[in-house]
Amino acid sequence: MLVLLGDSTAVGIGDLVPGGWRGFGPLLSSAFEDNGYRNFAVSGARVADVRHSQLPEALRCGPTAAVVIAGVNDTLRSDFSVRRMHEDLDHICGSLTTAGASVVTVRFHDQGRVFKLPGKLRRVLKDRIDEYNRVVDVVVARHGVRCVDLHALPGAYELETWAVDRLHPSERGHRMLARAFAAELRAAGHRVGDVSLECSGGRELTVWHHVAWLVVKGVPWLWRRGADLVPLLWGDGERAEPPVAVPVPGDVLPADTGLA
Repeated sequence: MLVLLGDSTAVGIGDLVPGGWRGFGPLLSSAFEDNGYRNFAVSGARVADVRHSQLPEALRCGPTAAVVIAGVNDTLRSDFSVRRMHEDLDHICGSLTTAGASVVTVRFHDQGRVFKLPGKLRRVLKDRIDEYNRVVDVVVARHGVRCVDLHALPGAYELETWAVDRLHPSERGHRMLARAFAAELRAAGHRVGDVSLECSGGRELTVWHHVAWLVVKGVPWLWRRGADLVPLLWGDGERAEPPVAVPVPGDVLPADTGLA
């Protein structure tokens, strides 16, 4: 049984096909030879949400493999706490490995290189991502879980890898994730086939999609998130705490075309 835990990326947002979001989950599960696949991810989830809401359900399935991808929503919040994120991620990975599951998680890339932000805000968010990546390194080493480094993934900073919002992977990006996760699961001893990078079925984006998304989705999202993001531009961007996330769901930057 393969289970997915995490946020909107694990939900599949960014890879829009007839009927809804697809994402790397179905692509990976189709190559995974063990029986069963469940996706417990929720858009907007923070690391604490994964621990408190998704993990108990996943463990009841008796997973043999798990992909965990969360943390970006935490970095976008004013109550960012790398200490709490460390405690939560450690609990998640420890619980899954104790249950006998092979776990794969991710180190995050520099999102400011893809999603253009003001210089100060970009620096603060990069610092937060770097802090969380160090947490990931510690947890990976402690529990012996596998990890995909998104920063080092070939093509990670190419525009075609990203959906219209530039925060979620496009179909190509989701296929890249599925292929990378498949490789890590093979390294962990699972029988997993290859995942094709040839795109098929996803919606092709045009300039109109980008403009429509910015007007209908992007600007309203930035306005709603101003209470959290704007103070980062005025303050020193100091870290909240050194190396748990409060179990309060975050919201998510909409990743559709803005036309639906």
